[in-house]
Amino acid sequence: MRPDEEIINRWRTSAPFWEKHRDVIRGMFAPITQALIEDAAIGTQYSVLDVATGPGEPALSVAAVVGPNGKVFGVDAIQGMVTAARSEAHRLGLKNAKFDVAFADDLPFAADTFDAVISRFGVMFFPSPVDGVREMLRVLKPGRRLALAVWHFAEKNPFHFALSRVMDRYVDSPPLDPEAPDAFRFAPRGKLMGVFSEAGAVARSERLLQFKIDAPVSVEDFWNLRREMSEKLNEKFETLSDEHKQKVKLEMLSSLTEYSTGNAMSFPAEVLIVSGAKSSPA
Repeated sequence: MRPDEEIINRWRTSAPFWEKHRDVIRGMFAPITQALIEDAAIGTQYSVLDVATGPGEPALSVAAVVGPNGKVFGVDAIQGMVTAARSEAHRLGLKNAKFDVAFADDLPFAADTFDAVISRFGVMFFPSPVDGVREMLRVLKPGRRLALAVWHFAEKNPFHFALSRVMDRYVDSPPLDPEAPDAFRFAPRGKLMGVFSEAGAVARSERLLQFKIDAPVSVEDFWNLRREMSEKLNEKFETLSDEHKQKVKLEMLSSLTEYSTGNAMSFPAEVLIVSGAKSSPA
């Protein structure tokens, strides 16, 4: 089973911009990376898999945690993301981080390979989340933990809604099927826990992570960053007339102002961290 081609194309288009904004994005999502490290119980000398790693995060951050005697493997469905991750690992001189193209439901690793498996904002876009989680459990060692991060509700995350609520006034956005691939597919508490249960994970846990998304950029720079990060948002913007584009941009900049601290942005944010373990042999 392969992801929807439309989803793949969107990520393929946005991949260069995730590389362009690498440092800002790493900082914005650092609290989520730390939460995944904690809930997957990652330690030194661990072998860790990061699924849907994008341009290498959180895998590259985890590489420092496992140390030179540990190993981190990052996989992503988009070649451009993998190329960017490899380039950054080379730039940093990391010998313990490797990246390859692979799909979540068909991982190129033997069973019982990893001490921990993590994924940040990946499972929402899997064609079959149950198959993806089941495959991640397959490559996990018995008794070890898997931890995934997903967005809580949009209205709790102005990082998203500050712009989307403006766009929705100009571009018709019909409600999505609850099971459609989308950033907020697993926003309801307990929904991803159900996937973990069906996939066979034990010792399941869910917690709400409340934190700040901080970015050292101006309001206008943040607007440009979000457009480039989200091909979906950019597609909607490009459907507008020139007159409406200018109007929408001004309204969006205004909506972002309340989250500006001068030359930086700070947004309250909520993410669910869902984890579970692979059962040990009887």
